[in-house]
Amino acid sequence: MKKKIEILPTGITLVDSAWGGFYNGGTYLLVGAHKTGRTLLSLQFALECTKQKEVCLYFTNMRPKDLMIQAASIDFDLQSYMNENKIIVVKVAPPSEIYDVENPDDFLADYLNDIVTVVDQYQPSKIIFDELTPFIGFQNIQLLENQFRRTTEIIEDNGITSLFVVGDPVTPAAKNLVDTLVNSATGVLYLQKDSDDSKHGKMIITPNVGHTEGKFSAEYSIEPYKGIVVEIEANKYGVQPGEHHEIVPSVHSSFSTNSKYKSLSSIDTLQDQFHFTNIYDYNEFNLILNNQIALFNSTGQIFNIVSVKLDDNAEESGLIILKQLQNVVRLSTDKKDKICFIDNKIVVLISKDDDNLMVNLASKIKSNLPVLGENDINNISKFIGLFIIKINSNIKNSEDVFEIINENEKQETLN
Repeated sequence: MKKKIEILPTGITLVDSAWGGFYNGGTYLLVGAHKTGRTLLSLQFALECTKQKEVCLYFTNMRPKDLMIQAASIDFDLQSYMNENKIIVVKVAPPSEIYDVENPDDFLADYLNDIVTVVDQYQPSKIIFDELTPFIGFQNIQLLENQFRRTTEIIEDNGITSLFVVGDPVTPAAKNLVDTLVNSATGVLYLQKDSDDSKHGKMIITPNVGHTEGKFSAEYSIEPYKGIVVEIEANKYGVQPGEHHEIVPSVHSSFSTNSKYKSLSSIDTLQDQFHFTNIYDYNEFNLILNNQIALFNSTGQIFNIVSVKLDDNAEESGLIILKQLQNVVRLSTDKKDKICFIDNKIVVLISKDDDNLMVNLASKIKSNLPVLGENDINNISKFIGLFIIKINSNIKNSEDVFEIINENEKQETLN
């Protein structure tokens, strides 16, 4: 590793008290069910990173605004640290299009490769990925193990400490996936709440490499403006080194074995599909666009920005309103495309490079217009304009993209 191996504080009370912190350059997993406090604990780790004068790269499936609200609940002004580039928030969307590709495992492997690309771009001291669950649904367990190990080894070799958040496995198949990640981790933190509506639970920390102090646990509570609070003196860790802990679901099925009903957790199903939206507000879209530009600068991966504009006279004609056009564009683009509504324009980030992009998109938009007759389609089409920007080396950030779009607006006004 490039940096000397040392133990650094994490802001996680049990870890710091029992182990002294995380190894610099170590890989750690945080496992827990929904609403166990995983994001709060991740934010506490990020906050401690800023106290150590380090840069933290924070991958999140949440909207940045929601993440800021979560941070504010523990008295953490995330926005100010983002403005100072001490915490870099990267919005990641779950791979909903996985079921449309020929080889889903290769598709997921590309997502893990992208982590390394973004890390290389920002060179942080710590990374947090909240959460990784949607990206590990490999059918080939060996491929997942190889890909995750390759990803973490590259990160570790740069002296970067990482915390990956995953959901609590509730099926044998899900447990196999999580166990595969565990095998490549330095240590594992597990959160288990007493019940869904409880603000109390148990935290267990288990080492895989080093941390010879062993396994420990303690009761924790979720408190306003404090986050995850562990009373070390009162609990004395609870689990002694070498003691076994089985990961089990925090809520058990109430269906008896004699019931004709089977709980969903007992039925083997296809991979979970995660809720997905590809519509983002302006701030979120800016983050995504800047990340895509950074990816272009490091890999040369070309993408396009499409601005779809509704003429100001369209609504007066009674043929179509802006809300309808927004829905038409959403239906006409792929799920992996990113959409932002700005005034009378719909701006779309399309990651593929296609010379026939404008023709194909125009054809889809026409076919999705809320009309039946050919004459109506032609009449409405006169009020809808498309403008495409292909990424190039002259575009440095999202501001440049919107400047090009605005410049085009000025030229239309002059004409």
